[in-house]
Amino acid sequence: MSDSSNGSSWLERLGKVFSGEPESQEELLIVLQEAQTQGVIDADALLMIKGVLDVSELRARDIMIPRLQIELIDATEPLERILENMLESSHSRYPVMEGKDIVGVLLAKDVFRAVVKGELKTKEDLVAIYRAPIFVPESKRLNVLLRDFRSSRNHLALVVDEYAELAGLITIEDVLEQIVGEIEDEHDVTEDANIQKRLSGTFSVQAFTPIEEFNAFFKVSIDDDNSETVAGFVATEMGHVPRVDEELTVGGVHFKVLKANERCAQLFEVKLAPPEDLPEIAEF
Repeated sequence: MSDSSNGSSWLERLGKVFSGEPESQEELLIVLQEAQTQGVIDADALLMIKGVLDVSELRARDIMIPRLQIELIDATEPLERILENMLESSHSRYPVMEGKDIVGVLLAKDVFRAVVKGELKTKEDLVAIYRAPIFVPESKRLNVLLRDFRSSRNHLALVVDEYAELAGLITIEDVLEQIVGEIEDEHDVTEDANIQKRLSGTFSVQAFTPIEEFNAFFKVSIDDDNSETVAGFVATEMGHVPRVDEELTVGGVHFKVLKANERCAQLFEVKLAPPEDLPEIAEF
């Protein structure tokens, strides 16, 4: 008797949900949880429904990749350096900056196609394959952004703050991951790694890499009491904001600045000094 009563109560509540009568999102989630418990929907479906509800509440600033973590292309650099940086970082899309302005977006597939066809020999050839940048405010809701992505067939937008300065980057994959969970592919480990081995045998190190992670990876012990990241450490040692091509050797580690702007360093080349030049290095 009680089972029949409980079943009837649950069916009535589920019917109320589908008739458009839930009084709040919290009530909707409770009933959907009961539906999952009863086997009407599975756990994955419940998670996706929750993700859809979350997307309607979240904004671009909540999930964007912050500016300091974006691989930017400096339009003023030589073509060879731009191509080398793209090869080393292995991303699929790159905002292109000229001074403080974003002048386009480079897609790795466009560059590869142009190289294979022999159509990429000068900077002008590179400019010709820039894609137009799409800008969205930090406050843009993700459900609206997803609709815009679908209608425009763009997969990437640059997020700007209230002063129209670049604040971050967001892709259609970032939005979809809020619904279906993390989407992994064969490139994710490489792209997400703060420290990557280069073809030359040296390493590229993201500026925001925590010093603790850096020390553990290289089995060294560099530190100062005021810095938490590699960028902060190098800036403190140099006594100024690092500039491109500047070099520093400290604690048995050689740093070369690969990318930087007027505010901070963004990417370093790192190699260990030759054994005869090394001081005592702490082993982990």
